[in-house]
Formats: sequence, C-alpha cells, structure tokens
Amino acid sequence: MCAVARDAGAAILQVYGDEDFGVQTKSDDSPLTRADLAAHNIIVEGLQKRAPGIPVLSEESDGISFAERSSWDQYFLVDPLDGTKEFINRNGEFTVNIALIEKRVPMRGVVFVPVKDVMYTGDQHEGIATVTREGETGSIQVRKLDRASLTVVASRRHGGEALEACLSVLRENFSSIDTTNMGSSLKLCLIAEGEADLYPRLAPTSEWDTAAAQAVVEAAGGKVVDVDLKDLRYNTKDNILNPFFYVIGDTEFDWNGVLSQVVVLPE
Repeated sequence: MCAVARDAGAAILQVYGDEDFGVQTKSDDSPLTRADLAAHNIIVEGLQKRAPGIPVLSEESDGISFAERSSWDQYFLVDPLDGTKEFINRNGEFTVNIALIEKRVPMRGVVFVPVKDVMYTGDQHEGIATVTREGETGSIQVRKLDRASLTVVASRRHGGEALEACLSVLRENFSSIDTTNMGSSLKLCLIAEGEADLYPRLAPTSEWDTAAAQAVVEAAGGKVVDVDLKDLRYNTKDNILNPFFYVIGDTEFDWNGVLSQVVVLPE
C-alpha cells in the first residue's frame, strides 16, 4: 500500500504545481480536482494489480451499493486526496489515505503526506505503527496523558458550537489546554505520534476520511470511538457517514468520566 500511496502522491504534486487545479463541485457541494481523479485512478489500478481479489471502495467510486459491499469481509477503503480544500488553499495539509478493512475493522492503513514526503503506517495484526521521514523509519506510539496539560487537535474548518461546548467541558477537567487546528487525517496522526491527546470530531465525516488513520492510531495504542465510547466500525449501513467520534491517545485514562459531561446534539 505504501508504494501505491507514494505513486498517488507524486501525481497529486504534479497538479499541485499547476495554476489550474480543474476544480469542480460534487453533488454534496465538496470540491473535486484533477489531483483527486488522478490519485484515484492510480490507487485503484495499483491495488487491483497487487491484490486482484480484494474490492476497492474509494471516495471517487460510484455505483457500489450496500447490497453489494455488505458481503465484503475484506476490502480497501481509500481517500485519494484527503483535504481537498487544503490542497486548493495550498497549505500542504492534505494526505493520501489507504486502509485495508477486515470484518469492519481497519486492520492496516497508510497515510502519506505528499508535500512533506512523510509516510505513516499502522498494522493492527502486528501492533506496530511507524512514521518515515527523510528516509528514516521509526516506530511511534501514543503518549501517557498528563492531567495537568491536555493537547487537543481540532479541524481547521469544522468547529462550531459543538466543539466549543466540548472544549468548555475539557477546561473544567484539565489545568491547561492547548488546541491545534489542522486539516485532513493529519490530526489523527498527531495523536498516534504522541504529539496530541484528543481529537473530538463533532461534525460530519465519511468512512474513507478516517479508516487509514484509525489503523495507525490503534496500532500505536490509541482508540477511535463514537460519542458513547464504542469502537468506530465500518461498512455497517447503507451510507458511508461516520457517527461523531473521539480519537484518544491514552486509553487507560477515564475518558468516560470527562466526555460523558459533553452534551452532543443529534447528528
């Protein structure tokens, strides 16, 4: 999966160097660029060549019904360009996400950051998460929570009242809170690396937005859970929307005692 992600990243960077991204608007009002489509084609072709018996579900795929995919015990779940708005704004905070889902659980995942040439990987079978920078690969893991200081990572574009209500509860429970805003699945990777403690996502996302990075986080010792603190699972219903969720680093901390105080409005 890493080689395929790198190939897709190279295609994305080719478009990134152009003045015209060929931006279109999809039916859900989200943007689509030439880079999204180029990366999609490379990933689908690359995965089908390397693992011809495993289906591929990509953000840019059409026409795969739940009736068909509900029978899949194993499949690739792909976001060819996670953070298209960040790509358009040229801030570098976009990624290539490829996950291998097995029985509704993201067991393997790669998150590639084209602009920085950084690759995150997670293998839940082996319980190993890594990051590769400047040709050097090292293992990563979540950090132990310091009750005196909490680092929260949040979406650059999707905050609002729900996030502020959550932060208000956190301020009542922790001595100090630092908040970092970032685009794409890089937020989850920060937690996997031990650079942040909590990512509350109380706004809509799709399954391909989170699967690859969830594999990285959980292989690094963290968890991705819904607002009832139940494990986030995939391919369980007709639509591909995630419930609201939390990404937590230190799983030994009593998050229920804190997060149960957050009033989450219906999605």
